[in-house]
Amino acid sequence: MTTRILIADDQDDIRSGFRLVLDSQPDMTVVGEAADGVAAVEAAARLRPDVVLADIRMPRLDGLELTRRLAGPDVATPTRVIVVTTFELDEYVHTALRNGACGFLLKRSGPTLLIEAVRAAMAGDTLISPQVTVRLLDRLSANPNPHPNPHPHSNPNSTSAAASTSAASPTPAGHPVPDPLTIREHEIVRLVARGYTNAEIGAELYITAGTAKTHIANIQAKLRVRNRVGIAAWAWANGHVTPGG
Repeated sequence: MTTRILIADDQDDIRSGFRLVLDSQPDMTVVGEAADGVAAVEAAARLRPDVVLADIRMPRLDGLELTRRLAGPDVATPTRVIVVTTFELDEYVHTALRNGACGFLLKRSGPTLLIEAVRAAMAGDTLISPQVTVRLLDRLSANPNPHPNPHPHSNPNSTSAAASTSAASPTPAGHPVPDPLTIREHEIVRLVARGYTNAEIGAELYITAGTAKTHIANIQAKLRVRNRVGIAAWAWANGHVTPGG
């Protein structure tokens, strides 16, 4: 099945670059482009894409509001939206995920991660740029005792980074979380916590990117977290990774 993609960005060269990358994949096709948020809403209603790539700073309607209108909690039939931006402000990350985004990428992340993000969205997962993940975890390490939240939002497309880190936190003092991971999974967890992509994990451990992806899916299931942020937060909260380590 081919994934149908709509690109919303006010820069012609960005749209052209994304189209070139995505159309090169045998299971993806770009069905439309929009240069502003209002045009993107109209195009999404007309074209019914599987995934929308949304820039944040666009004329008439920004990407965060676009995300809320297409994927927010009040939308009866939400569209998968991946926010792709130059700006990595924490406020943007949290708002995008709260508004229903199923991915948050930096434009400098490169074509491989863009493709991975589209496939993750189609699989019901949330992919966040490793650079953003590492910064969020730096904040977590400065506040190592977040309030536990054992019941994150049930919709995987609206999981916030805060909910993911809370869900991955250890249980209250005196009740340590059992460690269900294998030695290989621990190796992968440490690399995820340092912001490695699937391809980089594969190169580091001499496995394929697909095998790394399978391991990560298994780790998420074992730890009962929704995405890479949850894995990384678990690693930091349980002492498997330390700042600079």
